[in-house]
Parts: sequence; structure tokens; C-alpha cells
Amino acid sequence: QVQLVESGGGLVQPGGSLRLSCAASALPFSSYSMRWYRQAPGKERELVAGMPSASGSTSYADSVKGRFTISRDNAKNTVYLQMNSLKPEDTAVYYCNAWKSTVFRNYNYWGQGTQVTVSS
Repeated sequence: QVQLVESGGGLVQPGGSLRLSCAASALPFSSYSMRWYRQAPGKERELVAGMPSASGSTSYADSVKGRFTISRDNAKNTVYLQMNSLKPEDTAVYYCNAWKSTVFRNYNYWGQGTQVTVSS
């Protein structure tokens, strides 16, 4: 059974940093594109950062460019989101997503989410 387990969320002051981790199990991790989404109260889930399965370019939402960095360690089946210069508007539940498309079907898995609260 595929599992994505996020960790690293918490309460941080504006300007602070957090590092989120997402550990995957029971899937060929290196073949999946990995993404981080977030959902703030009363808002739709939005894509924050993405990274393809192979080494390559990363993508970020405009709101986090220059502050967030996505990375992955295929040997540890883990994807990370380093978040710096955090702002109150970054407060949300952050979700890890694993996605792959084949000729026959799409594969799409989600973690349970981890809360990030930016407040003084």
C-alpha cells in the first residue's frame, strides 16, 4: 500500500524557516514526479513546487519563488521543501503528492498533510 508521510510542520515566526519532509513507501519513488501543494482555510489547494522524476528543472509558484526550495533524495525515497523567509500568508496545510503518467493510466498519491503556521 502506497504511503506518503509528511513531517516538519509547525509554528514559526515571520521570517523564519521550516523544512518539510515527505517519505514515500511502496512505490518506485525515482519514477514519480513529486510536488508540494498547500491549502489555506477557505481557499483552494494550490501547487507550490514540483520536481520531475529525473534530475531536472524545478518549478515554483510565483508566491514562493526565491524563498522555497524543493529537493529529493531518491536513495531515501524522500522529497523535501525548504521554506525560508516565511510569511503569515504561507500558513496552510502542506501536502505531498506523487504523480506519474503511463500509457495505460495515471498514478496520483497524496499524503495526509502537515500544518504550517506562520505567526508572531
